[in-house]
Amino acid sequence: MSGDAVSAGQRLEQLLVEAGQEPLGAAEVSRFEAYLSLIIRWNARVNLTAIRDQEGILSRHFVESIACARSLPAGIGTLLDFGSGAGFPGIPIAICRPDLCVTLAESQGKKAAFLREAARVLSLDFKVHSGRAQELSACFDCVTLRAVDRMEEAVAAGSNLVRPGGWLALMTTVGSLDRLQGAAGQRFFWRAIARAAGAERELLALGQLAAE
Repeated sequence: MSGDAVSAGQRLEQLLVEAGQEPLGAAEVSRFEAYLSLIIRWNARVNLTAIRDQEGILSRHFVESIACARSLPAGIGTLLDFGSGAGFPGIPIAICRPDLCVTLAESQGKKAAFLREAARVLSLDFKVHSGRAQELSACFDCVTLRAVDRMEEAVAAGSNLVRPGGWLALMTTVGSLDRLQGAAGQRFFWRAIARAAGAERELLALGQLAAE
């Protein structure tokens, strides 16, 4: 393992502690280091994320996604990351929650190709749906959304992919929360709203769909 990779892993651990999160295990750190290297390499030719520097990726994408993974409700088995982009929060969830069957939905072909390469490089068995999430026929125990284009429309569509009694996990901001909850509809009961790790105005909102 290179010195740079070790440095990135140590910095991630430091950022997690600063955000009030427990440290990762050695195997998890190794996977996040490999994930970071892959993002930086691909970002040079594919616009995966507007945050391009190592510190920003670690502090914004990784720490917030790890906090999301650790805050998901108990008892879920299947999870859809709607509009996964560069894999946030879906890939960190797959790393931190190997008990879950994770599907990443991404309609842009180059980003979907990146997600498939990430699954290979990181030796993770999450599924990649290269297309619109709305095309999926299955429903999931949990659907996550973070920084998706036309977020309100995405939340409305994602809410239809949650099974009865399942959860919608929205990584959003204080100012956007009310309208996104409205887009999800009246069928959801919002049980927990927590501040995202390391962010002053960002929230993880968890809504549970009424059971039939």
